[in-house]
Amino acid sequence: MYVLPDEKKEELRKPLGKVVKEISKGEIKGKVVSVGDMVTMVLQKNGITPDIAVIDYKIERKEYKGERFHAEEIIKVRNPAGMITRELWNAIATAYAKDKPILIEVEGEEDLAALPAIYLAPDSTTVIYGLPSKGMVVVEVGEEERKKVENFLKEIEG
Repeated sequence: MYVLPDEKKEELRKPLGKVVKEISKGEIKGKVVSVGDMVTMVLQKNGITPDIAVIDYKIERKEYKGERFHAEEIIKVRNPAGMITRELWNAIATAYAKDKPILIEVEGEEDLAALPAIYLAPDSTTVIYGLPSKGMVVVEVGEEERKKVENFLKEIEG
């Protein structure tokens, strides 16, 4: 399990990829993983169906009242704010192992789910997560991105 200490929060605000306001299908390679309700909603509006979507039905900690998200399979997990539980980690690993669209519904917060989504991603996966009031961060996952996440995870391991 991983717990984010207050002194590490600022480090997480540094994007791990390119920050964008909009995105189109042509800009995305490989499997698409969206983390966050707003990101998932924007992708769907642009005709992009994520292979894996991690949502908590909240946008900036306020309840999301839009239409529900759908996928071929739904995995429900509990994950408190500022943490990555084994349950969330395993759900993301399971979703990567399946070859169909998966929706991971988090009871609690999905605020750190981009970290295991990047760390566990096969090469040529695009992970897109929200950066509040800045836009979306698009990460084309490769060895370098995984290494950055691995180093950060080692620092917050609980």
